[in-house]
Amino acid sequence: MTISDLYRRWLLEMWNGDFELAHELVTPGFTGHWPGMEVSGPGELVEVLKQGYAPFDDVRVTLDVGPIPDGDLVAARWTFNGSYRGGLPGATVPEGTRVAFGGHDILRAEGDRFAEYWVISDAQTFSRELGIG
Repeated sequence: MTISDLYRRWLLEMWNGDFELAHELVTPGFTGHWPGMEVSGPGELVEVLKQGYAPFDDVRVTLDVGPIPDGDLVAARWTFNGSYRGGLPGATVPEGTRVAFGGHDILRAEGDRFAEYWVISDAQTFSRELGIG
């Protein structure tokens, strides 16, 4: 499997709801770098995905650009779409409001799994669409 194929599984399968796939796609020593948060191992990754998706229904993550491979690294741009179901502190929009925001990923592979992940997402658009701030 190429690093591009691995990324497509990461984004289009795991991030679209098959969270347990993390155990197949990342190394036991995986480290995820979110702004202000570090995630270690596939188990923590699954928990972060579940928590992040809990306030949304009908989530769909799409691949906008890439994947762009470079040796053991791969980069891409994506868009998250979902319907707000409630529960986020400070959100003022009604339940059912559609939300969309984009982000960029860089991942480093070891063999046929990802060992490290850096993500930057458009938190400003996300907050604005939820009426936060």
